[in-house]
Amino acid sequence: MPTKVTAVLSVALLTAALAACGGGTEQQQADNTITVWTEENLPDRMAVQQTIAAEFTKATGIKVNLVGVAENQFSQVITSAAAAGELPDVIGALPLPAVRELEANDLLDTETPGKIVDALGRDSFSSRALELDTADGKLLAVPSDGWAQLILYRKDLFEKAGLEPPDTYERLEAAAKALNTGGVAGITLAVAPKDSFTAQSFEHVALANGCQLVDDSGNVTLDSPQCVRAFEFYSNLARNYSVKGKQDVDSTRATYFAGKAAMTIWSSFILDEMAGLRADALPSCAECRDDKAWLAENTGVVTALKGPDGSEPAQFGEIVSWTVMRDSAKDSAQKFVSFMMKEGYERWIGMAPEGKFPTRKGFADAWDKMPAGVDTKKPLSEVYPAEVLDSLRGSPDTFARWGIPQGQGKLVGATMGELPVPKALGDLAGGSLTAQAAAAQAKADVETIKRGIR
Repeated sequence: MPTKVTAVLSVALLTAALAACGGGTEQQQADNTITVWTEENLPDRMAVQQTIAAEFTKATGIKVNLVGVAENQFSQVITSAAAAGELPDVIGALPLPAVRELEANDLLDTETPGKIVDALGRDSFSSRALELDTADGKLLAVPSDGWAQLILYRKDLFEKAGLEPPDTYERLEAAAKALNTGGVAGITLAVAPKDSFTAQSFEHVALANGCQLVDDSGNVTLDSPQCVRAFEFYSNLARNYSVKGKQDVDSTRATYFAGKAAMTIWSSFILDEMAGLRADALPSCAECRDDKAWLAENTGVVTALKGPDGSEPAQFGEIVSWTVMRDSAKDSAQKFVSFMMKEGYERWIGMAPEGKFPTRKGFADAWDKMPAGVDTKKPLSEVYPAEVLDSLRGSPDTFARWGIPQGQGKLVGATMGELPVPKALGDLAGGSLTAQAAAAQAKADVETIKRGIR
């Protein structure tokens, strides 16, 4: 997930901390203490979670060891903890690939999540979010919230050029070509081969054209005509209308914020920053110097995109969830996750409402009023049009994802560790492969990964 600040904690340091506090051990269970890892590890969000955990302890008598874990180190840390017998009881804010990684390694309690959801009311959850967290009829995790991938575009430049919003392949490419002039790139697009953000950006574009990772039988289909066209379309934008070099999550945002690109593909976590609500990530365009909210006011938002081969518009989005671990103190873990999804829920999604769309129904009004930002706080409803917020808030019900609907969640988790598609994209954008060859290379690499899954 793209975040505001890259929080890096060394594996060695975190492993030492976990060894000191333990996780799900017999002693902790005897002390009525649970260990909770969270990928919401930025200092301001950790402080909110500590407050909610303290309230949980006051209400239940169950103590909570809260440990922040950096997303980009999760795989290494969970492997070390499992080998040492120091797994936590609960993990929060896990994206879908990480949930599936835990599933693949048989580390999940797959009974407790269903009990939690049933007690809270299954019909109070987004049905799509529950579907994405389910495998073989078992709920693997409790979906807590979601963020959406978006196409952001400069409304002022589009209006001046008489262009339509970039909600189709044709309109997006036409706009990128027309606006790629005068020191402004038509679009700034991620192509860095070792960046999961590249994978997310491409999946958004690929899904729009009906390109799927696998078919219903589990066969890898990245060389399908729909996928080849998606590879060709994406690489054409990157080569001809984007900023040169290996653009990534940070450089794409910086370019758009500087007014040096007419469009970008980014996650909804950019919305508060674009509105000038975070001092360490302010827009820097010429117009933004006198008005920090200028870029937000002049940016249009497209949620779903449609390609020529796609049957309907599609949007990539991430559902993040609470997992209960296999050898956890199950009763205490169940109580904690239930508390976070009920008594603590508004404060949980309120930590970053621009990237925490509720997966529980009945929180729309509260979400609209939640202040976004860090140094300056303001509800998103005071910055963005109501129709944009309505679309964002309801997006967890419509998120499309590769592999998971076809029962290949474990494969999805494994590919995010090796990133075969961004590698092929990088080679394609660099000119060493054709679109057909890049698609074939990505397919072959994914098939190799698939053979290694037990």
